[in-house]
Order: sequence, then structure tokens, then C-alpha cells
Amino acid sequence: MDHVGVLALFDRDMREGARPDGPGARIDHLGRVVRQVGTERGWNGVVWSDLDESTADAAIAEQVRYFTGLGRDFEWKLYGHDQPEDLWQRLTAAGFTAEAEETLMIAELGDLTLDAEPPEGVRLLPVTDRAGVDLVADVHEQAFGTDGTRLRHQLLAQVTGDADNVVAVVALAGDTPVSAARMELVPGARFAGLWGGGTVEGWRGRGIYRALVAHRARVAADRGYRYVQVDASSQSRPVLARLGFVPLTTTTPYVYAVDAGRVAPDA
Repeated sequence: MDHVGVLALFDRDMREGARPDGPGARIDHLGRVVRQVGTERGWNGVVWSDLDESTADAAIAEQVRYFTGLGRDFEWKLYGHDQPEDLWQRLTAAGFTAEAEETLMIAELGDLTLDAEPPEGVRLLPVTDRAGVDLVADVHEQAFGTDGTRLRHQLLAQVTGDADNVVAVVALAGDTPVSAARMELVPGARFAGLWGGGTVEGWRGRGIYRALVAHRARVAADRGYRYVQVDASSQSRPVLARLGFVPLTTTTPYVYAVDAGRVAPDA
């Protein structure tokens, strides 16, 4: 894989050329910044920027003013190759808080090992309705220890409104949900995004996550996508590497929490 070329293609396809991630969301192209404005319970934030030392602070201040005006928390999704090099420091100075760094890993589907199956006694259930969405959110809360409210709302909107653009699956041991994941399919893009793969404690290390990656990758290949991408945690990175994914850069969510006591800065 041409790492530099594929990363540039990813930036064009999935960031600068971003599409809304579900019903009710829109993408705003604002010169050197691209942002998503989602619903109150959806994802809001900056997906791409092309800034330098002379433009970064004003661009940050503008996004803070905008989302503060809406009364919404938002995220600046910062990649390791984004400019200027001190953009992370500028975000921190503006009141953003960094969450855990992840690794952007990408694989060409033709190079992947896709024969992984779930272990004996575990089956994969496609998610097509509210009951399935609830299972995904329940697994998410158990696996990651976080609130699944936003995921529940977003995924339900996707499977009931844009069903062709999302693939979600739950791994069941008997009738017990033990792992879940989803894939977002952007029409016209060359990359399919793998998201939310998580396994509850006690079921990890049995190959379920690997099987969920392979299942979604097979679907992406069948639908004509060339690449799959993952924002990988330190736990999933070794599994993905064994399947054929390569690390291209890092990605870190910088989150701005809006509250009544804060005033948006002037440009």
C-alpha cells in the first residue's frame, strides 16, 4: 500500500468530502474547515481542516462560537498529520479536552484475511430494528463503560432511515449479547468505516472481534468498496494488524463542552 497516497485519498474522500452520518445531520463546507452539524443527540464537530499559524486560532474561535450558539457540545477530530503542528495546543488553550488517542488503520480489501468465523456457540445477528439497536447499545455500555444513549439514537435513525448505508451486527452466545459492531457505508466513497467493535468482559480473547471485522469487511467487498478503515484502540490494533490493516496516522477527539458559564472567544 502507498501509505502517503492512501492517507491523502482518505482525507479527500472521508474528511474534506464528508457526508452526513445519518438523518437530520448536514455537512458545512467553510473554506478551510468542514464540520458536521448533527441533531441534539447526534455527533457534532469538525471533521477536516487545512489551517496554518495565521488562521488556526480564528477558525477555532469561530467553531466555538457557532456550537456554543447552538448550545451543543462538539468535537474537533484531530489527526496526527493535521496542520499547524501545534493545533492540539491551540485547541487545548481554547478550552477543548483531549480524549484517548487512537490509530487510524486502513486495509485494502483485496489484502485482508476474511475467513475468520465466530467461535463455536456464538452466532452473528444482523441489526435491523429497535430491538437489535438496543442490544448493540447494551453491549457498548458493558464493553466500554460509557453511556450508549447517543449511539442508540444515531443507530436507530440509521437503520430506519438510511439502512443501505449502515451494517450493524450483534454476536450472541445463546440469547446473550456478548459483542457488537457497525459499519458505515458512504455512497460514492472508496472507504467503508468500521465502528464500535466491542466485546463484554469474559468473552474477550476468543476471536469474536476478529470475526466481526471479517464479517463487515466481506460485506464492504461485496458492495464494491476498496478500503476499510478503523479508529483503533491499543487493544484492537494488534488484532487488526494480524488481519492486514496498517497504521497511517493517529486520531484524537478534542471535545468542547458547552455550559452556561463559558463565553465564546472573539476571533
